Amino acid sequence: MTFRRLDLFCRVVDNYGDIGICWRLARQLQREHGLAVTLWVDDLASFRRICPAVDAHADRQQVDGVQVRHWRDQDGVFSPADVADIVIEFFAVDIPPGYIEAMALCEPRPVWFNLEGLTAEEWVEGCHRLTSPHPRLPLTKHFFFPGFTEKTGGLLREAELEAERLRFQSDPAAMATSLARFGVAPADLGSTKVSLFCYPHAPVSALLDAWRDGAEAITCLVPEGVAAEAVQAFLGADPVAGASATHGALTLRVLPFVPQPDYDRLLWACDLNFVRGEDSFVRAQWAGKPFVWHIYPQDEDLHHKKLRAFLQRYAGGLEALAEFSLRWNGAPAAGEPAGWSALWRDFRAQMPQMAAHAAGWERQMLAHGDLAGNLMQFAATLR
Repeated sequence: MTFRRLDLFCRVVDNYGDIGICWRLARQLQREHGLAVTLWVDDLASFRRICPAVDAHADRQQVDGVQVRHWRDQDGVFSPADVADIVIEFFAVDIPPGYIEAMALCEPRPVWFNLEGLTAEEWVEGCHRLTSPHPRLPLTKHFFFPGFTEKTGGLLREAELEAERLRFQSDPAAMATSLARFGVAPADLGSTKVSLFCYPHAPVSALLDAWRDGAEAITCLVPEGVAAEAVQAFLGADPVAGASATHGALTLRVLPFVPQPDYDRLLWACDLNFVRGEDSFVRAQWAGKPFVWHIYPQDEDLHHKKLRAFLQRYAGGLEALAEFSLRWNGAPAAGEPAGWSALWRDFRAQMPQMAAHAAGWERQMLAHGDLAGNLMQFAATLR
């Protein structure tokens, strides 16, 4: 049977990561798999920051080929005609009860997925594609896990992404033009260019000090609202988009939030990317450049376990990357902790090796297929 419609339910927890993932997935399913996609999302204001075409006050709107519905509450009466052929709840959100009741009345019943968060932990392989029967209704939910091995759903990636990136990165003029939109002057192009996206608790001030006092020219590009206190202290002014300052070897520029395609090009044009959460974390892996991940914090430091699991898979032989990443995330490290100047010196010396490793890692991930394609292939086996 051909799937025609898909509904994707998203609640925004991590400001931009959740909606970032869901928005990329919705567009890809519509463009590459020919589905009529409806994206239900509760926080349109956060959505609008990464997609300016979104009307933050509209209950229903069409954006880039996807129908966007404002998910206000758990109320509502639904009929089987309202239910899509495939229903995805992102990260175990609770779909409105009335919608689930309508799902049970459909014939055939929709394919129902819980699309989980990304982790490198080994237990994921055993949980990927597991079923969860509804306790009362004749419905079965299937767990679908993105991941880094062939026994998972793979990573989110559009079909043309790699070719588009390679064209861009082989064109110095295109990269210079793209960076110029963010205020990067021609004189800055020879510096080490760093994009910085992190949570507020990252040790940004200490790292900025190390860069300022170093011998190498660095241009740091920070989205507005990120690390606001540290950025304001460095600038000596409000950290609004367009603000910039140079102290010592460091030039810091504050960027506006930009649509996702522009953010991808920023990652491609920089020499090093600091990313956070899940969406920018995945995009950094497709950028083919060194990156540092600031993982979403969890109670009892459970995020440190997830971080170590990823570093174990990714950072073999890249000791400086592993040590820097653990310290950036506040994870305890063995031995006496080094200062940030020493950490950066060792990290910077290993960046050429990291860049070569990033290319090899990308080839490995490409071999697992892409998340949307893998999800649709599995859905076809359930009808």
